[in-house]
Amino acid sequence: MSHDHNHNHDHGSCCHHHHGHDIEVEELAVNELDAGSKSLANALHISFTVLKFIMIVLIVVFLCSGFFTVAPDERAMVLRFGKIIGDTTEKRILGPGAHWAIPYPVDEIVKLPARNTVLRMPIDSFWYNERDQYGGATLNPVTEGYCLTRNDTIADLKGGGNDYNIVHSKWQLVYRISDCELFFKNVLLGNPPTGQTLVDIIPKSIEPFLKSVATEAIVVTMVNFSIDEAIKSDIQISRETEKMLQKKLDDLECGIEVDSMQLTQCIWPRQVNDAFVASIKASNEMDKTISEAKGYSESRINEAGGEQLINAVLSKDLTIEQKEAYWLNASGTVQQSIAEARAYRTKVVESAKANADYLQKLLPEYNKRPQLVLSRIYQEAMEEVLTNAQEKIIAQPDSATKNREFRVMINRDPTIKKPKENK
Repeated sequence: MSHDHNHNHDHGSCCHHHHGHDIEVEELAVNELDAGSKSLANALHISFTVLKFIMIVLIVVFLCSGFFTVAPDERAMVLRFGKIIGDTTEKRILGPGAHWAIPYPVDEIVKLPARNTVLRMPIDSFWYNERDQYGGATLNPVTEGYCLTRNDTIADLKGGGNDYNIVHSKWQLVYRISDCELFFKNVLLGNPPTGQTLVDIIPKSIEPFLKSVATEAIVVTMVNFSIDEAIKSDIQISRETEKMLQKKLDDLECGIEVDSMQLTQCIWPRQVNDAFVASIKASNEMDKTISEAKGYSESRINEAGGEQLINAVLSKDLTIEQKEAYWLNASGTVQQSIAEARAYRTKVVESAKANADYLQKLLPEYNKRPQLVLSRIYQEAMEEVLTNAQEKIIAQPDSATKNREFRVMINRDPTIKKPKENK
């Protein structure tokens, strides 16, 4: 029994020893686990701190990227999910300066030219092919542009006739974007390439659209004017075309305002150049003749006392006394002519009286010696005639000369006067 007892005692002691060892191991493991957890926790804390900082920095950078500037020659609109934001026009259309918007893809910035930015576009759709220096026998509508002018009635044609004339023309369109919203909503624009904005691509993008609308306005307007007015580039043509073009753009609500639509050059077809040159020359001569005739007519009418005086004098409804009153109130030139006419009348009357008195005095002498009186009158007349003559040719026939002709050239230029000899 003692042996068993001892054995059991030893066995119990051994078990107790092992149990204490396990507890120490477990405590050691727990301590090691606590140290690793702390290290991991510290690492995670540091990582989260760094991550928070990075996220804050990214958020700040993201928000700062929403700042943008609008140049003095630009206007901008902010689109939020494709719609323009802002309650008033001032808020919807941003002027020059710094602005902020939620960065893309929430907001999108659209920049357009400012209202005072003038854009220009030449229109050469109606001009001829300048590469062909001489032009063919006929106009080729495939390679050469043209438009028609008003149909003028031709008086020489039997029963009348209408003639449309062809002209080549060049135009210059000056415009601006007046309403950004209408322009952005109703005008289709392409996406700008990398490094460019809508401001850069607008002129090229809307050129086909503007050319189409402007071409229609030109065709409709030109047919209301004559070819002479077109060739002279009548200012009214440009005004009418500009007015019609603006109306079409307003109807389309595209937000474009026309500053000017100018006809810069206009010429007739080269194929009929000679005929047009001759026609223009004749037309200029006609205008010159008409102008001179009108000037001469007005001058003579003014010299005669004016149109009112002429109508009064020629009127059958006025009495002689009333016509005399008009004459007395006439202008100075008419009064001078009347005075000269009256003086001439007085001179003629006095001269006739003097001649009558002279003949009365000669009558007794003529009754006594008529041949002598006639010879005297003839000599006095010849003396007066010869005194006023520029050239004198006296041929005294000889009694011995017979069957001879004496010829004198009397149809010489009367304006050529023989110079007088110095005495």
